[in-house]
Amino acid sequence: MPKQKALTRNFNSSSELTKQAEADAIFLSMGDGAITTDEFGRITRVNPAATKILGFSEKELIGKPFLKAVTAYSLGGAALTVIDRPITKAYLTGRVVETKLYVQSKKGSLIPASVSVSPIMVDGKPIGAIEVFRDISMELEVDRMKSEFISLASHQLRTPLSAVKTYTHMLRDSFMGPLNSDQKKALDTIINASNRMNELISTLLNITRIESGTITVTPKATTVEEIVKDIMPELKLMAESKKIQLVAESTKGSETKIRTDILILKEIINNIISNSIKYTPVKGWVKIVTKAGRTKIHIEISDNGWGIPTQNQNQVFSKFFRGPNIIRRETSGTGLGLYLVKGLVESIDGEIDFKSEEGKGTTFYITLPRSLSIKNRRTRKIKLE
Repeated sequence: MPKQKALTRNFNSSSELTKQAEADAIFLSMGDGAITTDEFGRITRVNPAATKILGFSEKELIGKPFLKAVTAYSLGGAALTVIDRPITKAYLTGRVVETKLYVQSKKGSLIPASVSVSPIMVDGKPIGAIEVFRDISMELEVDRMKSEFISLASHQLRTPLSAVKTYTHMLRDSFMGPLNSDQKKALDTIINASNRMNELISTLLNITRIESGTITVTPKATTVEEIVKDIMPELKLMAESKKIQLVAESTKGSETKIRTDILILKEIINNIISNSIKYTPVKGWVKIVTKAGRTKIHIEISDNGWGIPTQNQNQVFSKFFRGPNIIRRETSGTGLGLYLVKGLVESIDGEIDFKSEEGKGTTFYITLPRSLSIKNRRTRKIKLE
């Protein structure tokens, strides 16, 4: 019996060694860059792909604090703070964090990267993390070419569309003779279709400006209340058409003064609230709440609408995504609204996230810096998820 136990222990030990060797081989042969850290955020392992992408040697990275050794920037051009780094978020939440950002190489060049950080958990506590990243420069170049084509096509569509709208309105208003009810109904359909096409063209042009880095950001002092007040009349008409209760409130005693691009922030809030109204059933509610922090402004937009299925939530900010539960109820829509919103939020150095439950509603969380400075901002091409 004793010999049998000894043999079993040796077999288990050999099996563990084999598994460890396999894990090491996988780590070292990965095509994506991979860096592991300990519980104190110090780099413990680096694979060859990571050293190739960053330009550092393994010796230059091992033992160094990850956040200092590897500098990162948001797609909007701002240097990421410690709390905004994906590895920090993974430590704090205990969840996998995926994003796209720029990492700085040893030579100082900025490399666009798709990043995934997984915390290593033991008994519910993080004892380290592994960050996997890959260079997406080629993907961005392909998207740049696609964006240029879309921009050119959109500009060319504007001129004939203007003529269509002008003459259709003239016909509808009987400038060219009286119309019967069927003719008026047909012209109303044409006008509605041309309005939707115009909105789509505007959305596509905004997206190409963001992705090409040519969007203009002009910070001015304002308050979130003033912005909401300006856009609320049109949104209320949209809500009233579905008997939806639209409420805007601020945390008691809070000051929501902010220095940001007013037009961009209006577009962000208008898009999300419009979406909430569109995808909330009749007699539902939509609420916008503003909360003030010391250096940040937090905006929450909630509804009790149809929500987003759990299995589709990682696609919400993707181009042309529309939830299958929405398509069944609402056939119109391009799936570009939230993709555009994320780009606009990034352009003013903000962050956007959400929580949703199918059949119960969705809440979007927008976090913005109180003061947006264009000094030292870098104009970069943006590729969103």
